[in-house]
Amino acid sequence: MPSSTIRSISITVSDDDGAAAPRRARAGRRKVVRSLGQRAVRLLARWWPILLLLPAVALLLFEASRLRAPRSPSPPVSSLGRLDPTTRLVHGVREPCLKFLSPKSIENLVFHGGSGPDALVKRIIYKSDEDDYDSYHPEGNSTYLLQHAEATRFNLFTGFQTLPEREDSFKVNETVNVHCGFYSENGGFKISDEDNRYMRACKVVVSTCAFGGGDDLYQPIGMVNSSVGKVCYVAFWDEVTLSTQEAEGKVTGDNGMIGKWRIIVVKSLPFADQRLNGKIPKMLTHRLFPEARYSIWVDSKYQFRRDPIGVLEALLWRTNSSFAISEHGARSNVYAEGKAIVQKHKATPEEVEVQLTQYRRDGMPDEKRLHGLKALAEASIIVRELTPLTNHFMCAWFNEAVRFTSRDQLSFPYILWRVNMSGINMFPVCTRRDLVNSLGHTRKVKPLAQTNLDSSAT
Repeated sequence: MPSSTIRSISITVSDDDGAAAPRRARAGRRKVVRSLGQRAVRLLARWWPILLLLPAVALLLFEASRLRAPRSPSPPVSSLGRLDPTTRLVHGVREPCLKFLSPKSIENLVFHGGSGPDALVKRIIYKSDEDDYDSYHPEGNSTYLLQHAEATRFNLFTGFQTLPEREDSFKVNETVNVHCGFYSENGGFKISDEDNRYMRACKVVVSTCAFGGGDDLYQPIGMVNSSVGKVCYVAFWDEVTLSTQEAEGKVTGDNGMIGKWRIIVVKSLPFADQRLNGKIPKMLTHRLFPEARYSIWVDSKYQFRRDPIGVLEALLWRTNSSFAISEHGARSNVYAEGKAIVQKHKATPEEVEVQLTQYRRDGMPDEKRLHGLKALAEASIIVRELTPLTNHFMCAWFNEAVRFTSRDQLSFPYILWRVNMSGINMFPVCTRRDLVNSLGHTRKVKPLAQTNLDSSAT
């Protein structure tokens, strides 16, 4: 082809064609993105419940792995062994809750002479099956008595207190005749002759108890040397607690002691309710220690940390009292306490209502103070002189715990109102905290086996 012809051919390139390619590429990308977005929306609409569950499943797996992983134990926070005084703020100045005598002064203390000739109750007679032999049944048949106790917890240990006898038991006379446990030889709560001899020799006793496995035994601290030979420390256990403690290496010596505590093993406990069994050493100290002059009850969740003779001086002798118990820290009224007991599931609504209905029927006032004292007590520590008057008070209190609920804080205000005993020192919560180190309950109490109940009634 001639060169002139070639030179006459021209190629025209348009700017619009050059810009169209990028536009088409961008449009294609937008279309792809739009398609992917629509697909993602459709997938999300279909699977959103599962997507929401995934984080929750992951969190559960994480927490489960934490629970399975071994943790380094943190050191327990315990008040065991503390002797520092508990203090309170008075007019901007911090003072001890309980002012104790010096150890030297405690060593020189002389015991008080006891209740004087003006005591309201001079003699107390305890009802027994021998006294009631003819009044209940001419043959004295214990089976007959048990058949008439089906609706209550009265049994051959307590005797079968009638409502008229209950009413008479609140009357304060020079001589009172009341039910007060140990009603029959077949009633249970059996203690060996050796232990009974030991208990008869006690003049001042600090006691506690743990039935059904119960709590650990904490050694008392803070006593003056001269008090060691004057005070008996006695812990009441059943065979379940004995075996539980032995399994943990706490074995009684040949003299029946673990540290300062004399271990008294009780057989044939009379009640299925272990809490009610615990009321026997708590309230009937005078029946267990007939020669003792003073007693201090300490709940098993506590470590007693003060000198017993010093406690008698501070709470009884110094205040001219024969009975000392702590005020309740949270409530002041028996009816409010009943509601709290039900709310905390410490008793059924039905049994609390039966008790409070009886109290209303008897005319008990709905008041925070009775006879000048706070109506409600916290009964984990009880310090008392063992006189006919205080013994009468405790017998009446025990019978109420048997007849109604075993929550003794509910029956204490009623007994306080009915008996109107003089010489009561209700000390503040701060003082109670100074007397003990609180360790709390360590294990759940095992219920009493039916075979034990059957053996106590035969």
